[in-house]
This record gives sequence, structure tokens and C-alpha cells, in this order.
Amino acid sequence: MNEEIRTRLAPSPTGSLHIGTAHTALFNWLFARSKQGKFILRIEDTDKERSKDEYIDDITDGLIWLGLSWDEGPERGDGYGPYRQSQRSEIYKKYAQELLGKKKAYYCYCTPEELEKEREEQSRAKKAPKYSGRCSNLTEDQIEKFKAEGRKPAIRFKIESKKIKFKDLIKGNVEFDTSLFGDFIIMKSDGTPAFMFCGAIDDFLMKISHVIRGEDHLSNTPRQILLGEALNFTIPEYGHLPLILNPDRTKLSKRKNPTSLTQDFMKKGYLPEAMINFLVLMGWAADSGKEFWALQELINEFSFKNVGTSPSVFDQKKLDFLNGYYIRKMSMGDLAKMASDFLGKNEITKDGNKFMVALSLVQERLKNLSEIPEQTEFIFKQPSSYQDIIVPKGSTPEKTKNALEESLKYLEEENDFGRDSLEQLLRAVATKNSLSAGEVLWPIRVALTGKTASPGAFEVLEALGKEESLNRIKAGIELLNS
Repeated sequence: MNEEIRTRLAPSPTGSLHIGTAHTALFNWLFARSKQGKFILRIEDTDKERSKDEYIDDITDGLIWLGLSWDEGPERGDGYGPYRQSQRSEIYKKYAQELLGKKKAYYCYCTPEELEKEREEQSRAKKAPKYSGRCSNLTEDQIEKFKAEGRKPAIRFKIESKKIKFKDLIKGNVEFDTSLFGDFIIMKSDGTPAFMFCGAIDDFLMKISHVIRGEDHLSNTPRQILLGEALNFTIPEYGHLPLILNPDRTKLSKRKNPTSLTQDFMKKGYLPEAMINFLVLMGWAADSGKEFWALQELINEFSFKNVGTSPSVFDQKKLDFLNGYYIRKMSMGDLAKMASDFLGKNEITKDGNKFMVALSLVQERLKNLSEIPEQTEFIFKQPSSYQDIIVPKGSTPEKTKNALEESLKYLEEENDFGRDSLEQLLRAVATKNSLSAGEVLWPIRVALTGKTASPGAFEVLEALGKEESLNRIKAGIELLNS
């Protein structure tokens, strides 16, 4: 085992940074940092058709946003690079030839149609599907015949039947019977290395000490151990994190939940502090039960003994709660600065003072920063339509009109538009007219904002000022008269 702790994240750049990949990155990063080790970023871009540089940028942008810096990666020339697998083709070919020379791999000339037929026959016989090994002992004549037909061979690793045992960092003792495996492809017929093959090679050459990944990769581990043993590699330690599931316990997918860290969270106003806490609490818990963590605190506290083995459920309400907590902790200056990314050329930016007043009113209510334009627009423009919501539930249009007219009468005479004075005045209006507080305050708030969910009536009256507030209440009365 290497003395230095070295972990890695090896995403495939075929899409935006997935929330599950970010989860894996965080646990790798925390373990490396907690042991004064190194965290390596390796790009598995051997899928030439689907891999794109824009996705590499998306992945690195997401990691930087989270604060997960890496010590070695694609943009650096030192260390054990190159760190893009598309630039390491000759390395994989060399090790494939070594396995062929040791008779631990062989050329497979089977066509997709032949392999599919074999799987169907096994299925009908109620057998677990695995490659039969039909090409493992081809004669020279058979090989020449296949070549004459224009078949391009893949290379398969020859499975040795044995028990593979290892101690998983999270799951504990794990055992696999390799006789249940079929010989698997390490180099495809087009010369592209298979995921398991190049991963095992790169982990060895990059001196990765601990491979920490999702539980969906658990079945790959015994195969990679077999490859490592056949090539006389040092075998890393493995740890498999519990999966993240949809609320209905199905595998997390973008069809049911947002999954892109950058597009669905970063660009929609979630804060990195909230996302770090959300990710780490899906699968890990401190002995203290503490819920809010800074990254440095997590480094000091992190241990695999506190990682659970059961799947975690993606809880959007929990994320919104965490994000709201960190938004409320922000200074008004920082909040306004971050809000500018979501306002663009919106008219809200024309009056900075009014916007700061509105922002101070909605800060406690925000779940994410992308809500700011919609939640603060009431301060700048009179509502255009609120016909269906101005009458409180359980009340009547007649009572609502009376509440607005009586409130208007007293508000016109009031000079102190501070929230405390307004509260005393309007609660007195309700009492004098045998109305509940809600029958008075609800229609006033809706007339002022046009929304069913907004800051309270007293706060909005104070923020808008007397003239604008009276104009909006009059508009509400006119609406009820129409």
C-alpha cells in the first residue's frame, strides 16, 4: 500500500456534473484532506462520440464552486499525467499486449448478433448471462476464417475461478465468486479500452491508494482486482458509497429530479455551503449530530466509520431548508451582490435603495437566489391582477370590500407609517368592524403585492410608503366594485 493517501474522481465528460458525482467527489476530497493526502481529477473521455470539452469545463466549474480543489488534473503537466484517458491510448495497448503475452487475455471475434443469441439462449435456460468463452481456444484456421470475413476482434480478459475477498472501507468484508463471471472485454474491437481496464491501469500508475466510488460500481471491483493481480499491480483499498435515490426509492435520475449540479443548483441560486452540507449528510453523520458544517470542520471530523450503508433519499425540502439557512446568514451587501446574477437587466436594478428595502423583507423567505426577482417585484410595480385571491378563504367579497374601505379611511389620516403604528391601527379597524385580523390584513397584503405569499402587510405598507400603499388599496377596492 502507498504511504501517501491519494484519492481520485474520474468522471466521464458526457454530460453536466451529476449530483451523484459531486457527492462522490466530496467524500474523496474529505478523506484525502483529512489524511493530508492528495485528491486527483482524472477525465475518462474514451467515449469519443459523447465526450465533450464543454462538459469537462462544467465538471471543473462545479468542483471549484463547491470548493473542492484538486492537486493533480488535466490542466497540469506534472505528476502522473496525462489525466485525460484519451491521451493515454498507448499505455492501455501496452498492458493489453502484456496480458495477451501472459495468456491471460485473448482475441474475441464474436459479433454482436452472436453474443445476443448466446444471451437469449442462457435466458431461456434460466441461466445467469455470461460470456461462454467460445473464442478462448480458437484454432489458427478459425482465426484466419474470421479475419477473411473482415471481423475485427476485441480483447477479453480470461477469468480465473477463485474467491475474491476484500475489506470495503464502508461495507466491511465483501466476497465474490469469480466463477460466476464471464470473460470480459478489456479492449473493444475499435481499439477503445473498456472502463474497467483503463481505470485499473490508471489507478496503479497514478498511485491511487483508495478508490472511493458509488455502490453501483461494486461489481466492477473484483474484476479490477483480478486485472491488477494479473499485471502485478499494487491493489488499492476500495470503498463503495451508498446510492442516492429518488423519494420513491428508484435510482436518482433527471427524469424525476434535478441532477445537474451546475445547471439545476448552482445556476438556480443554491449556495455552495448549503450544497456541501446537503451532500455530506446524504450518507454521513457526525457522532455529535451536528447539521451545519464548514468545509474545514468537515475535514477535521470526517471518518468512514460514520458513513452509513443504506441508500440516501434526495430530499428537496431538506436542501431548501439548508439553503435558506445560509441565505439568512448572509450580509445584505453580499446578498445583493449575488442577487445581481439573477436580475440581469431587470427593472429592479434601476432603484438600488428600493431594491435593498425589498431584499431585506424577503431574505427570511428565500429558499434560493433565483426567487429574488419574483419575490421583490412588488416593491416596483402595482399588481396587475389578483381577482381570485383578494378575498380570504371563509370570507366574502362584501366583507373584503368593507375591510379595504375602512382601512383606507384610517390609513389616509395616519402620518406614522412605521410598522408598529400600522399594526395597532389595522388591528383596531378589524375590531371596530367585527372582522378577524385575517379578513383585514389578507386583502391589504394582496392589494399591495398581488401575491398569496409575501412579507406581512405591516412590513409592505412601511416599505411602499403612504402614497403608493393608498393607491394600491384603492385599486383593490375598484377591483371589487367591478
